[in-house]
Amino acid sequence: MTNYLKSAIYGMGVALLFAQCSPEKSTETKEVAVEEVKTPSLTMLWETEATLETVESVLYDEATGTIYTANIIGQDPTEKDGQGSISIIGKDGSIISQDWVTGLNAPKGMGIANGKLYVTDITDLVEIEIASATITNRWPVEGAEFLNDLATYDGNVFFTDMNTGKVHLYSEGKISTISEGHESINGIAIASDGTIYGLDASGLKKWNADGGTTIVNDQVTGGDGLVILGDGNFVASRWQGEVWFASEGNQTKMLDTKAEESNTADIGYNPEDKVVYVPTFFKNTVVAYRLDY
Repeated sequence: MTNYLKSAIYGMGVALLFAQCSPEKSTETKEVAVEEVKTPSLTMLWETEATLETVESVLYDEATGTIYTANIIGQDPTEKDGQGSISIIGKDGSIISQDWVTGLNAPKGMGIANGKLYVTDITDLVEIEIASATITNRWPVEGAEFLNDLATYDGNVFFTDMNTGKVHLYSEGKISTISEGHESINGIAIASDGTIYGLDASGLKKWNADGGTTIVNDQVTGGDGLVILGDGNFVASRWQGEVWFASEGNQTKMLDTKAEESNTADIGYNPEDKVVYVPTFFKNTVVAYRLDY
């Protein structure tokens, strides 16, 4: 039997089997739903006037809708010159109070607990009573060199020292060191369950119950500001001019302003309106972006 004949017989058999197994007529077409996968993105909404001198950090207070900015005012983020300040801006980018609190040095990270605004200020933790807009306490931190980002949880204040690689805790009037050995650690944020997350030279990491850490994302390294979105998603900024959407093993660069020489320092976030507030440091402004993801 030739190969051609074998092929013909086999083809007839397959056709017959298909005809027996198939419905006589089928005109019905099934629609398959395909879930749209969005690429995380930022859309610019507004930019403040350039009066927030060397603005390093933005904090959005969910309880009141107030937006605070920490202004170094000067070129040196380590100089104790007493020129630093805290300003308040509106959700439309207006400057509500340029000099809400003055007399700081080079303020950076901010957080709110028990009616107080806590601010890192080079080697000190500063307490500001919000109701009176007055500095009520300053705590020198032993061995501190470059205190940077700050987050609050359950009345406690957590803050980082970028130069010494430490994470400190202020609780019940005392300051202690709760973690060490984190190269160039900066951004810190705390989830609703109390889990601590941070940004350092190794990337985005989280603290485990046993005190150890786990790297969540090893690509977003050397980060500055950190926002926890939930469901394993984060927004992280790099001071040089980048803002990233990050999760475990995935990352998307949403903003790159390095060519414009516009920095992206310690970002703030309004979860209700999904707005990211980006301090531009030497550009002396805050830029607001709508987050879509």
